[in-house]
Amino acid sequence: MEVHGERLITLKALIVHNSTSHVSVVNDSITTLINEMNSKGITTVLADSADGATAVIHNDATIELVILDWVINEDEQHNESAKKVIESLRSKSQIVPLFLLLDNRQGENLTHEIMRETDELIWIQEDTPFFLAGRAHSAILSYRQKTVPPLTRAIFEFAQKYEYSWHTPGHAGGTAFMKSAVGRAFHDYFGENLLRSDLSISVGELGSLLDHSGPIGESEKFCAKVFGADRAYTVTNGSSMSNRVIMMSSVARGDYALCDRNAHKSTEQALTMTGVVPTYLMPSRNYLGIIGPVYASTLSASEVKKAIACNPLATDKKQKPLHAIITNSTYDGLTYHVPTVVKQLDASVDRIHFDEAWYGYARFNPLYAERFGMYGEAEDYPKNLPTIFTTTSTHKLLAALSQASLIGVRDGRNPVPHSRFNESYMMHASTSPLYPIIMANEVSAEMMRGQSGKYLTTESITEAVRFRKAVRRIRRELQDNQDWFFSTWNADFVTDPDSGKTVSFEDAPLSLLVNDPRCWELRADDKWHGFQGIEDGYCMLDPIKVSVVMPGMAIDGSLEAMGIPAVLVTAFLSQRGIQVEKTTDFTILFLFSLGITKGKYGTLLNALLKFKDAYDANVPVEQLLYTQESDCPAVYKGKGLKTLADEMFTFFKDTGLTHVQAEAFTTLPEPVMTPADAYVKLVHNDIQTVSVDNLYNCILATGVVPYPPGIPMLMPGESAGGKGSPYIRYLKILQQWDQRFPGFAHDIHGIENENGIYYVQCLKTSK
Repeated sequence: MEVHGERLITLKALIVHNSTSHVSVVNDSITTLINEMNSKGITTVLADSADGATAVIHNDATIELVILDWVINEDEQHNESAKKVIESLRSKSQIVPLFLLLDNRQGENLTHEIMRETDELIWIQEDTPFFLAGRAHSAILSYRQKTVPPLTRAIFEFAQKYEYSWHTPGHAGGTAFMKSAVGRAFHDYFGENLLRSDLSISVGELGSLLDHSGPIGESEKFCAKVFGADRAYTVTNGSSMSNRVIMMSSVARGDYALCDRNAHKSTEQALTMTGVVPTYLMPSRNYLGIIGPVYASTLSASEVKKAIACNPLATDKKQKPLHAIITNSTYDGLTYHVPTVVKQLDASVDRIHFDEAWYGYARFNPLYAERFGMYGEAEDYPKNLPTIFTTTSTHKLLAALSQASLIGVRDGRNPVPHSRFNESYMMHASTSPLYPIIMANEVSAEMMRGQSGKYLTTESITEAVRFRKAVRRIRRELQDNQDWFFSTWNADFVTDPDSGKTVSFEDAPLSLLVNDPRCWELRADDKWHGFQGIEDGYCMLDPIKVSVVMPGMAIDGSLEAMGIPAVLVTAFLSQRGIQVEKTTDFTILFLFSLGITKGKYGTLLNALLKFKDAYDANVPVEQLLYTQESDCPAVYKGKGLKTLADEMFTFFKDTGLTHVQAEAFTTLPEPVMTPADAYVKLVHNDIQTVSVDNLYNCILATGVVPYPPGIPMLMPGESAGGKGSPYIRYLKILQQWDQRFPGFAHDIHGIENENGIYYVQCLKTSK
């Protein structure tokens, strides 16, 4: 791993040795060994206890070799300290080389289990320190060869050839930037390695992204193996492109497809580009407005036939849909039991497409077993079941660069062979991709491969659970004094399988909540989740997607006496440098990704406590929600935080916002034409801009996606409805809110807000 004559990462070894456990001649030999290793360019980190060694292993990802003294503490009979270090290392990685250091007095307590975890045994007084340092150096280099994936290695090696560039890109490895001041600043900011890695398809030895050859092709094969697919395709324009590629390879104009209404904008675009006739699958919705799964019963063959029969656009009621797309997990972290989905859809479609953009880590932790598209192993998947596609935004919750995405294909019934699939892929891919994005895909895969993936995901899950428990403990303490605090959306009680006892979530053992999926599964008899009639175990809440719940909404969907709209809390947190993932009426979503730290969530918890204090004291909002008090709108001047919260909460009550939202998102609008046909009219300018007040019986030219809840309310080609339309009523309430509460306007895709009035693009021809 060298570029431009310098190692990207310094060779580094951890040496765990306690000099008090050995005679002086042994200690002298170890000191000489350390000096010899240093002379070979190996930086050594020393630890003299198991606790110290464990801390280094968990906090320093650059350790590439551990040399462990078998006798750290001579008072121990069974080498417990050394075993603790081994356990710590192997919980994080199975491939970091481990040398066990012994002197002539030791070795009697070595078991076959310890031997299996060890790469080499060193008798420090038998071989020379020079030789042992050489063994250490070789072990580190061998480890690096195992951990650097194909394309990354090829680009590292290519960079060491120092070839002149006579091909694109025009900056020629960054040299063009050196010819101006701003270019030089750009060069210095990003560094030479990045710019030298911005290469061209003309560099034949690196292969081609379009024909999946050379190291790029090997990179995709590597990713396929790690993610459990038969084939994988690297995408450099995000999972939006991935979804469009899959749909365009699978269906064409006039074909039928089943589409989860809880769909990303790219699904709407794919429907438009393919001309497919969609039949929508309605997801569930709970009392908090959280969008849940499409129930298993909805996916049955009989229910699918009913849905097609009720679809005015599906003129041939006997035509079979070719493709189904399901969002897994939902935005709020609700995941499917995928074998059940496959079983339910088996009789209806030959291809199932799981949009797992926000869920790329699931394969790497047993907590999520069978809850992701590429469940099990590719070779074990029955070929008479539907073909499965998945899309993964490796940049969202793994460690890839922005725009990196991965398509997974598992061949089953009626597969789309590579040659056909690649025609769709090439329509969307660039001949000039950014190679670091491709590298980032395989690097993120390598990071998740083997024990490392479990270690990293368990760390995220653990911190998310700790945060949930902490919030709930504070809430319980305050409620005991008739006070209030926030809560988290998860089970109130869990059952310990060892004792059979049911305990409150906050009192449950951490290990139980981190490792037992039953603590997160939704069951029909449980009230906390609000999804009535859901099949037991069909859906599971992902613990790392934490919804913090505001006071105000009762479990039966009615508004309580006191409530705090979540937008106020989000604004408060933003002023304190905390940016949330999503805000609904009474929930805020936080993602506990691989980058989570205790300090990060501790700051969040502290900020929530400070909000409570400010709310209880009714501190003026201009002191809390604005960088400069002069930025505060006049309507809020002198108004306390609690006063503003009460006004917003009263608005909810007076307008019935939550009930209208529920109606708007639990019924399907009438489709008049397909999204593709509506787009033709858009291109031909057969459209008009209509205010929400005049939207009755208009046909939408573009989709309308309000946040919250963040799923399509109206799709292109659908009618907005007549006088009783819940869609228009909901938009009118949101428009009224935006006018009433400046600075807290809703984000609605497909709506233009001009001077407080909502406008929508509609077709000139109305019903």
